[in-house]
Amino acid sequence: MTAADFDLSDTAFWGRPMAEREHAFRLLRGLPEPVFYQEPDFAMAPKGPGYHALVRHADVLAASRDPEVFSSADGGATNIPDMPSEFTEYFGSMINMDDPRHARLRRIVSRSFTPKMIKQFEADVEAAATSIVDDLLAAGPGGDFVAQVAARLPLKIICDMMGIPESEYAFVFEHSNVILGGFDPEFGDIDGMAERLLTSGMELQRLVQDLAAHRARNPGGDLTSSLVNANIDGEALTLQELGSFFILLVVAGNETTRNAVSRGMRLLTENPGERARWLADIEGRAPAAVEEIVRLASPVIFMRRKVTRDHEMNGTLYRAGEKVVMYYWSANRDEAVFDDPGRFDIARDPNPHVGFGGPGPHFCLGAHLARREIGVMFRELLRRVPHLEAGEPEPLLSSFINGIKRMEARF
Repeated sequence: MTAADFDLSDTAFWGRPMAEREHAFRLLRGLPEPVFYQEPDFAMAPKGPGYHALVRHADVLAASRDPEVFSSADGGATNIPDMPSEFTEYFGSMINMDDPRHARLRRIVSRSFTPKMIKQFEADVEAAATSIVDDLLAAGPGGDFVAQVAARLPLKIICDMMGIPESEYAFVFEHSNVILGGFDPEFGDIDGMAERLLTSGMELQRLVQDLAAHRARNPGGDLTSSLVNANIDGEALTLQELGSFFILLVVAGNETTRNAVSRGMRLLTENPGERARWLADIEGRAPAAVEEIVRLASPVIFMRRKVTRDHEMNGTLYRAGEKVVMYYWSANRDEAVFDDPGRFDIARDPNPHVGFGGPGPHFCLGAHLARREIGVMFRELLRRVPHLEAGEPEPLLSSFINGIKRMEARF
């Protein structure tokens, strides 16, 4: 296979075996400059001008550090096509904005995601992980690791943070799955995708806006109360901004941690030597092991930017109005940065991965929380189910999320 034999805009490419996709990106990284692709056919959006595929670590870092040239605005960071304006009502969160709007929103919400604030949730994370493993052991082997373990922890923590009752967990899980279902036929046909996305976005916004209206009158100790009553330098979130932030939080925080835990369990199954190393020092190995899991899992495959003016970067000229797609998944396997990048090494150091996004204003706000959740979940699993193995994963068909839908738990 050569670089001319595949197309990143072709949905079928993302259904190929992982080894083939890894080979394809290895070929792309070896080319002298980024390949320019035509945009995928998307019924809900007009076909755009195409995009440069940034697959090397150096290019992803450079574009991430220069938001004035590589813009996140117009609601397009999470989609290659330019989405219709009605989508920004539900999905126009700060991840799809530039400064000063981005800075304003991030300033309001960031105080709830500092390491100091995340430390306050430690007991909740540990209690949830303990309960999840209790239930796993009670159910016995043969169940679905994704549903029984990986999906439960981030969903519970995020809903508890926001003050959403347990009775709504399944509702949140269902609609976040629809939003990130990609082109997977399990979540419906392509023709109905726009309606499904808008409906799920509307339902999640309605849920948090109803809660926010209640918390404005009856504040509690949850994040919704803090955000709806926040006044940072005279600024507060509107209900629409709160709704869009909740969709970002529940989708990004739930899906990414879920898939990092799922893929981490598969990596430990495929690499028993690394499992033994971690078992020998569960606490001591945890920080580096979590970073290595995030690097190889790369739950978010890409983010998109639009070029605001003609600009040369690393020897390539990018024209105003063109798009670039930053493939974090590929950057995290760049041979120029990572020694033997396909190897799972729980003690890898240094490990400058971009699994939480590249440097710059859009680095993942929830990285501290995600690291804590992944570390606590594996600590509990390694201590209490040390011989747990993951079956063959059933992957999500998506160019955006490196997801696993189902995976058998064996122990």
